[in-house]
Amino acid sequence: MRGLILLFILLSLHREVASSSMDGGHFAYQGFAGANLTLDGLAAVTPNGLLALTNFTYQTKAHAFHPTPIRFLNESRSTTNAAAATAAARSFSTSFVFAIVSGYDGLSDHGLAFVVAPTTNFTAANAGQYLGLLNAANGTASDRILAVELDTILTPEFRDIDSNHVGIDVNSLVSQRSQPAGYYDEDDGGGAFRDLRLNSREPMQVWVDYDGQSKQLNVTLAPARVRKPRNPLLSEAIDLSTLMADAMYVGFSASSGVVFTHHYVLGWSFGLDGAPAPPLDFSKLPALPRVGPKARSKALDVALPLATALLATAALAAVFVFVWHRRRFAEVREDWEEEFGPDRFAYKDLHRATDGFKERNLLGVGGFGRVYKGVLRASGLEIAVKRVSHDSRQGVREFIAEVVSIGRLRHRNIVQLLGYCRREHELLLVYDYMPNGSLDKYLHDPHMPTIFWPERYRIIRGVTSGLLYLHEDWEQVVVHRDIKPSNVLLDEHMNGCLGDFGLARLYDHGTDAQTTHVVGTMGYLAPELVSTGKATPLTDVFAFGVFLLEVACGRRPIERGEHGSRLVLVDWVLEHHRSGSILEAADPRLAGRFDIEEITLVLKLGLLCSHPLPNARPIMRKVMQYLDGGQPVPDLSPTYVSYVMMALMQNEGFDSYVRSTPCSTLAISDGALTYGSSVTVLTEGR
Repeated sequence: MRGLILLFILLSLHREVASSSMDGGHFAYQGFAGANLTLDGLAAVTPNGLLALTNFTYQTKAHAFHPTPIRFLNESRSTTNAAAATAAARSFSTSFVFAIVSGYDGLSDHGLAFVVAPTTNFTAANAGQYLGLLNAANGTASDRILAVELDTILTPEFRDIDSNHVGIDVNSLVSQRSQPAGYYDEDDGGGAFRDLRLNSREPMQVWVDYDGQSKQLNVTLAPARVRKPRNPLLSEAIDLSTLMADAMYVGFSASSGVVFTHHYVLGWSFGLDGAPAPPLDFSKLPALPRVGPKARSKALDVALPLATALLATAALAAVFVFVWHRRRFAEVREDWEEEFGPDRFAYKDLHRATDGFKERNLLGVGGFGRVYKGVLRASGLEIAVKRVSHDSRQGVREFIAEVVSIGRLRHRNIVQLLGYCRREHELLLVYDYMPNGSLDKYLHDPHMPTIFWPERYRIIRGVTSGLLYLHEDWEQVVVHRDIKPSNVLLDEHMNGCLGDFGLARLYDHGTDAQTTHVVGTMGYLAPELVSTGKATPLTDVFAFGVFLLEVACGRRPIERGEHGSRLVLVDWVLEHHRSGSILEAADPRLAGRFDIEEITLVLKLGLLCSHPLPNARPIMRKVMQYLDGGQPVPDLSPTYVSYVMMALMQNEGFDSYVRSTPCSTLAISDGALTYGSSVTVLTEGR
């Protein structure tokens, strides 16, 4: 009899603690002691019933899933036309209480995610920023995945909005919608928004609700024991019938990184077909482990007398640190730099802004130096800092004067050069930060998302406007000398901004450009430049024409073709134009989704601007008129000579450069203002 009573009590406790049967897709885990979850990686259930997804193991992932799949699609319903049968996604609601507990105040690894997936096998996924869901080789999922991420680290690769956000992810870690973590507090009567720190070590509750009729997914967040706010944090229109398989698994995914962090789930419930998820009883949820400073050790009382004996040593160490600090932040300053005072930054401010030029802030490595992202503490302004060698062919004074002159350029489509800092054998140049990087990545990197035609056309117009400003509208003529997609940077709205003025030259309106060394990037160099060495606005127009063709075609200006042959983009587009098939030159990644008149205009304008004869090229004001539709682009002359042929006519040595260095950059070391990643070599003009 006693055995039967004991068995009855154990069964009752098990149902109370882990009510996890399918029950038509409804379940509730009031803690996880005895729960039959599907676990892998670091995931484990602690003795007191916490679901611990991660521990202090470095770069490892973890998953925990409800053991049986749930049918997320209604059965096909017959209509008057049997072929029109449909399977709609069922409404569902889930709620869970979680906590992110780090061993360090204010720091943690990436967060965790609630996941709906057709499988529980994530062996190919990576840890770290991939949250155990995707991997570095695939930016999107190969299968159907819906996730609600609770992330505590900003990852630019996935376009995160900040380091404390909630996002809705569909087949990708680039969230369809995301918001900073918080909730709408209804207790104050006004529904004010309250911020929440996801890694605060405090438990929080999340509700995820999907309405199959309205096809609306809502995500709500609040502190534990606070009733569910009426206004969700996130609301997104999603038709899950196109995403869900009939049977899907629900659960959680997380990964450990470099900061010792625990990701805990305290309780979890789930409901289908419009029924709210069963409420969680906080009195039955397991308690979090205590985290914080330990009680004072008695050993400290013993150690205190020793502090007096070490005082002299500490004083000497302080002197050493002071001298080291002065040398660490030492700068080179001369009297003549006083006139450039407002344009000079303190090295200490740049060092702090970039966290000591740490590798995690590295944006790129170019021929002249390394570029780092930073945030000025005084103003909060995001900047890009380029460290270059202090090896100038010009006098340093003239070089700094030119830096300051270019810093006075003001145009929405030109990257702003904010100023400089000078140390022994090193120069630091400070620019506005462009969060979306350079255009060439989107044109040529298969792992980057495709920029479609409306955005490309807007970028072209922006670069045109910026180049017109340099040639005609500023107080001096600025010849850029290195126009190419890697020198076009994209701001937060994907607007194109012309940057990298390391090779630029300035001269007064009404005067002639002086002969200089030949600089620029092979494939963008005008044929006459190699023989004359004279950079003019029309040599910029030639490079701009190649830029137009590269943006429209998605090809580099010089490529290796079949059997090692060489393909010159200008000549290739010219052949299509002459054969009446110019639209076939359009970038295949556009998949034909473009305005035919616009792309035809850009391709013809690219050929016109890259005309081998300088006098046949339009000035930038004329180019802007063509793009605005004010004038039609004139037809190319039948005597238009191919790029390679004209190069041979202009300079016998030019073609050998094209064959030997198809993507080389020709540059001089006295123009180290570049904010980009070109690899540079030096050549002399004739």
